[in-house]
Formats: sequence, structure tokens, C-alpha cells
Amino acid sequence: MTKIYHNPACGTSRNTLAMIRNSGDEPTVIEYLQHPPSRGELAKMILDAGLTVREAIRQKGTPYAEFSLDDIALSDEQLLDAMMEHPILINRPFVVTTKGTRLCRPSELVLDILEKPQQGAFTKEDGEVVINAEGQRVAPAN
Repeated sequence: MTKIYHNPACGTSRNTLAMIRNSGDEPTVIEYLQHPPSRGELAKMILDAGLTVREAIRQKGTPYAEFSLDDIALSDEQLLDAMMEHPILINRPFVVTTKGTRLCRPSELVLDILEKPQQGAFTKEDGEVVINAEGQRVAPAN
């Protein structure tokens, strides 16, 4: 069972969801701004993804600076409090599968935890080809 904590207004989140669907999987889509994870679920996702709480906070387009969340004296508990009170601070998209949990930034990180291979070509919204016609991952252009 695949779950994505999704924001439909986010291109990275839309690309991630599309790659999940390109594998033939129809995930449980949780629009986390309307239905945020519980504090326990959020803490577990962060831990399972191998991140610190600070790494899981979204800065851009959020009240991050306004709330001085860059203050290194703030504890993980205080940061989680802010994320629970203002779900926009939760970075996205988090994806949970039986193979692991990832914060999929960039979106192609989801490929590492999908249960099924890609079924065909996939191009991100910005035109970057990620999967070729044979369903194989394409190396990023440098």
C-alpha cells in the first residue's frame, strides 16, 4: 500500500504522484494541508526517511522566517509543534511504501521505493525526461 502526502499545487508533488501512477499503482493520496498526519505519524515518517526534523521543514512559501524557525536553539519538539500548527511547514511530498519512506525532493527519489517498475515513458512537467519508453530510468543531464 503506497501513501503520498500530497499538495496538488506543488509541481514536485504532482510529478511524484504521476510517477507512482506510471508504475501501475494507485496510491492513497492524502492532501496533507487539509488532512495533516498526526504528530506521531509525522515523527515516524521523518525518522523512517532518515531525516532530522529540521530537514523535513519547508522554508519557501511558509511562515518559517516569520516564526524564526531557523533558531538552532529550537528543539525537535518545538519544530514539530510548529509543523502541526501550520501544516504548510511540512515539506512535501512524503511517500510511504512497503519498501520505505522518502521525502521525494527531487520527485524521482520515489523510484527507489516503488514496489513496481515504471510502465512506460515519463517526463516531468518541466520537460525533464526521467523514464524512457522502455520504462528505464534516464540519467539526469548535467
